[in-house]
Amino acid sequence: MALFTSAPESLCLLRLSAIGDCCHAVALVQAIQRQWPQTRITWITGKVEAQLLCQLPDVEIISFDKSAGWQGYRRLWRQLRGRRFDALLHMQAAMRASIASLGIRAKYRLGFERERAKDGQWLFTNLKVTASGEHVADGFMSFGEALGLQKTKPQWSWPCSQQELAQAAQYKDKRPLLLICPAASKAYKNWTAEGYAALADHAHHKGMKVILIGSPARMERELATKIERLTDNINENLVGQTSLPGLMALIQTATLVVAPDTGPAHMATLTGTPVLGLYAHHNPARTGPYHCRDYVVSVYEEALLAETGKTPAELPWRTRVKDEHAMKRITIERVIAQFDRICGDFHLLQEPS
Repeated sequence: MALFTSAPESLCLLRLSAIGDCCHAVALVQAIQRQWPQTRITWITGKVEAQLLCQLPDVEIISFDKSAGWQGYRRLWRQLRGRRFDALLHMQAAMRASIASLGIRAKYRLGFERERAKDGQWLFTNLKVTASGEHVADGFMSFGEALGLQKTKPQWSWPCSQQELAQAAQYKDKRPLLLICPAASKAYKNWTAEGYAALADHAHHKGMKVILIGSPARMERELATKIERLTDNINENLVGQTSLPGLMALIQTATLVVAPDTGPAHMATLTGTPVLGLYAHHNPARTGPYHCRDYVVSVYEEALLAETGKTPAELPWRTRVKDEHAMKRITIERVIAQFDRICGDFHLLQEPS
């Protein structure tokens, strides 16, 4: 039964990380704004994620610095002192998020059902949301249904500023623009430098401009440098050189994004840019680029079978492949075949003159 038959005055959404999951949650926020435009929404999120989410119109973003330890919790609770929300959407099954939720006053405290809750999240909520659909984004939308929103598929739009778009436009020319984000935050999710270099060569011969993107993390910069040593067909290396809003604008400007299971793959979903995802450790049916799950190159099932002797249907929803070398199962031949397929289906390449 829906909690609200009319618009609540205020809602608090708690999702601290990561960028990809925050991107998934944007669809819920925008669904609330469409149906209940007068409802005030406060989103408590991580310090890094706040740099991107602050662009959302009519959403109060409160930044939580997990690196500050107990001081970070105390600062958050001071900010929320004296405030009360109609409902808390506790959308992160992690202990640090649950501890943060102790300072959020709300009549209804919605959290995940036991199957998807971990780290004792169910102890911090008084209403359990039964997730519909396998994908994380669909599960998030179930929170909206529990509130009283009309059932709908996730939809996204992103308000890139004209200034950011103008800066991104300087990297675009007459060629289709391919962005390769070679690294995830965890190195085991990365494909090989040799594979990315071969893909860059293939894209170049198809007439595309190729740019590397990513965060300033040392591991990401080193992987980008290694790729550049293996090919002459990287036109720009922007790893670590863009802000999150600037990266979002660049992604919106791009023709195609290639990435492992990492934030930019889901940022592309917000802008409607096609994504070719590379997956081995997590089930792309659960965490893949929402609109382009049919175009992922995935070795998840074969790696899972080799590791456990079981299929995804026989294991818990969030089961991860632990083999740190699983991404090496992805061959360049499979990536190029899927690259050609997505380019053809989305008409991404220039027609011959």
